[in-house]
Amino acid sequence: MAEPKTAHLTNIQMWQAWRERGEVEAKKQLIEQYLPLVDYVTNRMAIGLPKNVIKDDLASNGVMGLIDAIEKFDYCRGLQFETYASWRIRGAIIDGLRQGDWVPRSVREKAKRVEEAYQHLEQQYLRSVTDAEISSYLQISEKEFAGMLQDIAVTTVCSLEDPIREEESETRMSLLVDDKAKNPDHKVHEFYMKESLVKGIERLTEKERTVVSLFYYEELSLSEIAEVMSLSPSRISQLHSKAILRLRGVLAKHKDQLLQH
Repeated sequence: MAEPKTAHLTNIQMWQAWRERGEVEAKKQLIEQYLPLVDYVTNRMAIGLPKNVIKDDLASNGVMGLIDAIEKFDYCRGLQFETYASWRIRGAIIDGLRQGDWVPRSVREKAKRVEEAYQHLEQQYLRSVTDAEISSYLQISEKEFAGMLQDIAVTTVCSLEDPIREEESETRMSLLVDDKAKNPDHKVHEFYMKESLVKGIERLTEKERTVVSLFYYEELSLSEIAEVMSLSPSRISQLHSKAILRLRGVLAKHKDQLLQH
């Protein structure tokens, strides 16, 4: 039997065969080539999720995200497909989690309370606020606040993937990694959003910045970060949650400014 004509194509040739000539065999090869990305993203996201979340379900959603990425990626722009696909995979997994309603309403409400507390106090003081100040604002003890952070840790897996506006599918992170050219108005909003994120990151404590950097840029898992920083995984989880809730507060303010314009 003759081998398929796409059997020995280079990566760029596979993209050309799929995107320019619509060869399904090339698409299949691209999916097979990048399947390890699904495992990688799934394993990272599975950490800290409730036990009732089945890892195979995450992977199935992730594969759909990979296929979506392959169908939409423009290889001619010279962008890194792995980065683009990772966010598409992550987004598909999060969509699946949302549809499964895996976070109880009470936990979502706790997360919203803490996010709003950070937003209000840091806007008032124009600096990073302490656990004691947040606890006082929420009228709870610092021990209770630590417990809240533990409860809502799993909600921060969605972090920057929440929609910018209720009625839109575009996410906050999609502004940083996107697949299509933007109009001038969008570019302006994107600039100010990135500026808001930079200011938000500057207000994080040193440990929180380190966790964000190692998790999102160095792509270490929370357990690996715990080893690097010589802290317990639960402490790293708390630091991650606080950092994300602070940033979500900053981005919520940015959303309000967008709506006013």
